[in-house]
Amino acid sequence: MTRDTYLKRSVGTLARRIKESRVLLVGAGGIGCELLKNLLLSGFGEIHIIDLDTIDLSNLNRQFLFRFEHIKKPKALVAKEVAHKFQPRAKLEAYHANIKDSQFNVDWFGSFDVVFNALDNLDARRYVNRMCLAADVPLIESGTTGFNGQVQVIKKGQTECYDCNSKEVPKSFPVCTIRSTPSQPIHCIVWAKSYLFPELFGRSEDETEELDSSEDAENAEEIANLRREAQALKEIRQSMGSDEFPRKVFEKVFKEDIERLRGMEDMWKTRKPPESLDFDKLEEESSSVEAIISNNDQKVWSLAEDFVVFKDSLDRLSKRLKSLQETAVGDSHPILDFDKDDVDTLDFVAATANLRAAIFGIDPKSKFDTKQMAGNIIPAIATTNAMTAGLCVLQAMKVLKDDYANAKMVFLERSGARAINSDSLKPPNPNCPVCSVAMGRIAIDPKRATLSNLVEDVLRSQLGYGEEFSISNELGTIYDPDLEDNLPKKLLDLGVKDESFLTVVDEDDEPRVNLELIVKAPEESPLSNEEKPISLEKAVDIPRKPKAPTPAPPTLPETVSDTTGVKRKLEETEIDQEDADVKRIHTNNAANGDDGTQPIVLDEADGGAILIDD
Repeated sequence: MTRDTYLKRSVGTLARRIKESRVLLVGAGGIGCELLKNLLLSGFGEIHIIDLDTIDLSNLNRQFLFRFEHIKKPKALVAKEVAHKFQPRAKLEAYHANIKDSQFNVDWFGSFDVVFNALDNLDARRYVNRMCLAADVPLIESGTTGFNGQVQVIKKGQTECYDCNSKEVPKSFPVCTIRSTPSQPIHCIVWAKSYLFPELFGRSEDETEELDSSEDAENAEEIANLRREAQALKEIRQSMGSDEFPRKVFEKVFKEDIERLRGMEDMWKTRKPPESLDFDKLEEESSSVEAIISNNDQKVWSLAEDFVVFKDSLDRLSKRLKSLQETAVGDSHPILDFDKDDVDTLDFVAATANLRAAIFGIDPKSKFDTKQMAGNIIPAIATTNAMTAGLCVLQAMKVLKDDYANAKMVFLERSGARAINSDSLKPPNPNCPVCSVAMGRIAIDPKRATLSNLVEDVLRSQLGYGEEFSISNELGTIYDPDLEDNLPKKLLDLGVKDESFLTVVDEDDEPRVNLELIVKAPEESPLSNEEKPISLEKAVDIPRKPKAPTPAPPTLPETVSDTTGVKRKLEETEIDQEDADVKRIHTNNAANGDDGTQPIVLDEADGGAILIDD
């Protein structure tokens, strides 16, 4: 019998729905390889695969679609080629691209029947979750951590979304440790990734998620130093692209800053002081080293090799940023972001972290280890990936039947009584800032539309917003009652472009839920001059936020103990909370009885004490 016959016997009439479905698989790594194979063998007719990464030697132990000859090739393209052999009649499309690219817009997501997430980072998961909610497409979210795994079905308006519950944030490190007294490789990696890289190629920031900026005295002083050094790096940044740029950066962060630290003698009474590096000496030592050493991810580079990769990656990143700046539109200021899967940014972080580690006598790390630590990657296990992928397909079949009542949140737990556990899907969190929002679409003429047009012509005139609300996009807040300087600016200059999301937060006394506006700003066929520069596609219903439940009034216990320790029934006539004689109740911790009771003093007209049993 053919494979289709077995499928029809297993799933009945659902087989046709499966065959005609159009699904998207985001991620072709550990879970993605298993999932692609399962989808093809289960009869899915059209599968689109997207992945930004290329194949690495470390992938081969669990990503079974890949072989040694595939190293350095795009995962999505190789996965398509190899997996097609499982079902040659299926239609496969592969994209070696970032799922956050503008070409993959809301309408594109809306063309799929179901989306599968097989990702390894929080940011991309949240992005796909948001896009699926905006497109109203069901999402099967999955992930593994060692022996543990999880599968979650997400459907707008019916289930919790990925952001309905708070997620564990990456570990943060005190600024003073990162900037002055690193003692572990992770401290140097965070310094390179979250301080030096954004200072040179991103936005100059004193604080990031990984730098704890709590205002104790030690941190406050170090943050002040950080700001001064950021200003110095800003001046050095002006020489980007010149022959002197690498030397200026090197001598600033690996010599001048280190000598400043060495001058703080009290800091080094109990620890070895750092040793600054010499640019000319390393230049001479590295004269025979080639930059291709960065291709060896598993090797721990020598100091000379770190120096060569530092200069080469600095040059590559400088050229990229200069190219983006030359093609920038309007007043936009392009930046580069760290991406563990981007060769240039990872080379820079690995090399600079190792140079800094040498200064403080810390063991250097290979590029592979740096990627694991900078990307917060937890090693995966092939068996867990395979089980998780199988559970994804089982849940997808319930989704295609629109049977969300029987869909489950499934957990794999090595330490539990059972390996596989499940729980019913929960309804959406009414206070979730991602899924419990109103959705709308606006069309703008990017050459004419200003923030004032959005605020006055759409939000206030058409949607009835008052004075107190704010507007934000991926770059941050662009409008609030205290930020009116942006009103005459064009939306394009504020980072608003085609397929952008704008979040409107009502801050009235009885606020409405957040409003998410999807922007349509086509460059080829903008709105005509006769039309308004910005228009709302259709009216949006924006309900009020649910009020927080009123806490229940405190109740007194049914029994109390008198001063002899004998329990007696509490009579309404003995203590009446409405009695005018009862003025207040407070805890007297100093008079705790030996029997564990805690006296609570009631100031009555005639005085006295009642002990409420602990």
